Amino acid sequence: MSQATHMMTAKVVSVAEDLFMRLGVRSITMDEVARTLSISKKTLYQYFENKDQLVSATMISHIEREEKAFKRIHDSSRNAIEEIHGLAEIMRKNLGQLNPSTLFDIQRFHPNAWEKFLNFKDKCIQGHTADNIVRGVIEGYYRPDIDANILARLRVEQVSLMFKPTVFSSTDFDFKQVQLEVLDHFIHGLLTNKGRKLYEKFPQEVQHAVKNKTL
Repeated sequence: MSQATHMMTAKVVSVAEDLFMRLGVRSITMDEVARTLSISKKTLYQYFENKDQLVSATMISHIEREEKAFKRIHDSSRNAIEEIHGLAEIMRKNLGQLNPSTLFDIQRFHPNAWEKFLNFKDKCIQGHTADNIVRGVIEGYYRPDIDANILARLRVEQVSLMFKPTVFSSTDFDFKQVQLEVLDHFIHGLLTNKGRKLYEKFPQEVQHAVKNKTL
């Protein structure tokens, strides 16, 4: 693949991912992607044979970016509380940009992309959660009587449960609120008193840092 082709492919994926995230997958056609890129649909098909292939490519791009972010937070965090707060912030940011229908559309109409998401959820999310729990127990911020593997698996299953419309229908629940409420409940279930005191300081520290930057 030439550098020009690689750059154009990356641009197509970036534009398509933005459209899918904001507007949902089912509502965005290849015509719409081509129009946003100011290219013909014929040119777009030179890079991706069909929409399903493009959706899979955007999922791969998103997962690779998330894995790098998870690793960066893990490597830079001073303790387990700082790490899990950072992971929670990533989730909040992503949910703020995500159209609730996007993942439902992928799950229903694009099984290859959905399978990639499930693998990411099972391996990356579960692995990082288990490592974080072990770290937090050693540091005294999480309860010593919890099993890291069981709780990490529970977290993964919580994520799966929240995508089931038969449990949390879009007509009765706000998708973002459900995700954040369950995440907050999960985190507080891990904490010792020492951990809770430190965790509750983080929103204040973030607000203080933002305020100082604006002065």
